[in-house]
Amino acid sequence: MEYIKTDVEGVYVIRPRVFEDARGYFMETFKMKEFEEQIGAVNFVQDNESKSSRGVLRGLHYQRGACSQAKLVRVIKGRVLDVAVDLRRSSPTFGKQVMVELSDENKQQLFIPRGFAHGFLVLSEEAIFTYKCDNEYAPQSEASIRFDDPTVGIEWPIAPEEMKLSPKDLKALSFEEAEKFD
Repeated sequence: MEYIKTDVEGVYVIRPRVFEDARGYFMETFKMKEFEEQIGAVNFVQDNESKSSRGVLRGLHYQRGACSQAKLVRVIKGRVLDVAVDLRRSSPTFGKQVMVELSDENKQQLFIPRGFAHGFLVLSEEAIFTYKCDNEYAPQSEASIRFDDPTVGIEWPIAPEEMKLSPKDLKALSFEEAEKFD
């Protein structure tokens, strides 16, 4: 696998080696020893998967405090625009974002360390999104930042009126109001 540092501290794009032939393809999606050598030790404890239709925007979600989660995300069907926003005040990239298209075709993954808000917008007719977390989900610690917050300034490729958001995501806080990490 190829581990590519992004412009935001601690976030990596991971490109697997894909072996294709007449039967289909094979690839390794995670190898702990290699991951630790390239990025560092992360103890993933929970895997999640979602299925969404075109225009669904999930995010920008995060877990506050000690419940914060590092994530290794990928798409196994379809295409999404994946976004991570740095909420770590001590980071040189505080408030900055990473945007990466993840798809079943490019097979890229994105590693997002603790201290980030995360979300994705479905660009294909349907997408199946899966990810590993290094901390279990804690509903009492969940938080969200508005997808259209002007401070964050994400340029989504689909107009807001075409997006499908949950009632919870429509009530998310602004970047200024949101709890940050030290």
